[in-house]
Amino acid sequence: MKSFVKLTLAFLLALAAVTAVAKPPMTETQKIEALIDSIQQIKGAVFIRNGSEYSADQAIHHLRMKWDSAGSRVKTAQDFIKYCASESSFSGKKYQIRFPDGKVEDSEDFFNEQLKKMSPEPLPVASH
Repeated sequence: MKSFVKLTLAFLLALAAVTAVAKPPMTETQKIEALIDSIQQIKGAVFIRNGSEYSADQAIHHLRMKWDSAGSRVKTAQDFIKYCASESSFSGKKYQIRFPDGKVEDSEDFFNEQLKKMSPEPLPVASH
């Protein structure tokens, strides 16, 4: 009986470990939400749109408004970056982020890097 309990416990622990690791892939909507949320993680950053500076909350509001306005054009997180988070629809000027250390980066580059972090690394191909 003791060995049955040990075997069952070992099985349950192994099952729990596999379940914890095997997360389902994010939906495109979840990825877009995560991209928007990533703005909150940059403490002290300034968001630059058409030469004016905005807070994180203002940037988030603007991106959500653009996402809503884009409608069915945005099917993927990459679409969101392209159509909503890269440049002004009116002036064509690129959106930028000025980080607390003074570095300025195009928002398109920032969001593409964030998106890469969300995507699982491809499994190595076994060589024969």
